[in-house]
Amino acid sequence: MAQHLKSPKASRPDSHPTARELRWFAHIDRHGPQSSEFLYELTRDTHRCRDTSLRRLRALREAGYLRLPPQQRQIAKADFNPYVYDLTPLGWDVLSCEKDLERYCRPTGHWWHVYWVSTLTSAIEIQGTRAGLEYIPAASILALKNAPLAIPVDSYKLIPDQLFAIKYPDGYRAFAVEVDRGTEPVRSASARKSLLASLEQYREIKAQRLHSKHYGLKSPLFVLWLFAAETRRKAFVTLLGPEHPATFTSVTSNLVPKWDDMMNISKASWSGAEDGRFFIV
Repeated sequence: MAQHLKSPKASRPDSHPTARELRWFAHIDRHGPQSSEFLYELTRDTHRCRDTSLRRLRALREAGYLRLPPQQRQIAKADFNPYVYDLTPLGWDVLSCEKDLERYCRPTGHWWHVYWVSTLTSAIEIQGTRAGLEYIPAASILALKNAPLAIPVDSYKLIPDQLFAIKYPDGYRAFAVEVDRGTEPVRSASARKSLLASLEQYREIKAQRLHSKHYGLKSPLFVLWLFAAETRRKAFVTLLGPEHPATFTSVTSNLVPKWDDMMNISKASWSGAEDGRFFIV
């Protein structure tokens, strides 16, 4: 039977959202829209029953705290995928009584692009926390110097898809995230954005340590590129060389982000120039 994404008329539950449910709200606020798979994994350390999680997510939707973005229906066989949830104004209002909101740091742009970025950083935070590492979100980094996400580079501005840092036992590392879904050329002689142009901007940022000047970061900056096709990743890798250190790539073959896939990507080694490898968590 087909699923229907139209949210029921809101009817507030008798009780305030629980501590677990506020964790869900905060995670969506930080990263962007999340599927029930990711939200279940987020709180699996304290609540192991998947069915209970699904029922509570539906109840929060019916109460008007969560919504189902309609864009998730724009693919074939959408009925077979887990629901993707986002906060409603009521959900953000309740969360704002508990903590400072981070929604201004969520990824922006085309919804599917936003969703891919949000699931990648979500998986990295969940896996990193399980490994005993501290995940530092973009909101905390930008607050260091009250800086915008966009970094001025010559006469242009580079806006990473997302920004975060991780505290490892030997120190901090910062990460800029780029998700490529094949919408930009690899090279372009015009002023249009291309993979090569973005790569050169990152080279300039790291060469001049603009990430330190702009964000106030003392840690090194790594750039993570996730590709939706291996052919695109290979074309990009040919552009890498010794002048592009700490730039790493991975690839997914799924049309829709899946927990198992994103978990493996977050834990697996990422490829760099000259067969360099890097593990995030």
